[in-house]
Amino acid sequence: MRERFKNGVLSGIDLSKTMSEEEYRENLKKYQRRLEELHSEIYLLRIPVVIGFEGWDAGGKGGAIKRLTSRLDPRGYRVNPTAAPNDIEKVHHYLWRFWKEVPKAGHIAIFDRTWYGRVMVERIEGFCSEAEWKRAYQEINEMESHMANAGAVVLKFWLHIDKDEQERRFKERQADPAKQWKITDEDWRNREKWDQYEEAVNEMLIRTSTTYAPWIVVEGNDKRYARIKVLKTVVDALEKKIKEVKKDK
Repeated sequence: MRERFKNGVLSGIDLSKTMSEEEYRENLKKYQRRLEELHSEIYLLRIPVVIGFEGWDAGGKGGAIKRLTSRLDPRGYRVNPTAAPNDIEKVHHYLWRFWKEVPKAGHIAIFDRTWYGRVMVERIEGFCSEAEWKRAYQEINEMESHMANAGAVVLKFWLHIDKDEQERRFKERQADPAKQWKITDEDWRNREKWDQYEEAVNEMLIRTSTTYAPWIVVEGNDKRYARIKVLKTVVDALEKKIKEVKKDK
């Protein structure tokens, strides 16, 4: 069964996609302005929005989130960075710490790393049993279906880069005093398990991409292209949801 995930979704992603600086600036301005307008609309219509970011270390999650939120009213969104669970979180079900950050109606919750840690890092590093991570696909799908059934827009981004680009970014971070905090020994160790992670990600994408909570794989070797794809995807999804809600009123 696991063999089928070795050459899965990620092997077909075209990482040569790029965007010029001029096109990037133009699109950034356009989509950030539109997102600002849509933020007001979802607040008035009481539509909650859940956006999850996963990806390779140095894949560009932080940069994408920064561009996504820079024009939003800070009272209407929250970015939730996800680290290893603390002692309080460990005594609860693993989804508990995410459930309690689900946004109220009309607000946006952004997760910088998500509940998918169970089927990636926890699976690979042995922080949960095989039975637990195998069961997690259904648990996660059900959680996301509850969010969607309650009226939420749910989007999940996988920021994809290749191994060479990751190495280049790691070295760039090490050489820049302002970015050295972003790179740790653990990042280099995780690189050695690239193939295991790739297999786990492929399985995750196949088992948990649904109509109500789709995975969007973002071609991330070019940061400009990646950031605009994320912005455009969010704008399109919010416009679609707003149209549906207005139609039902």
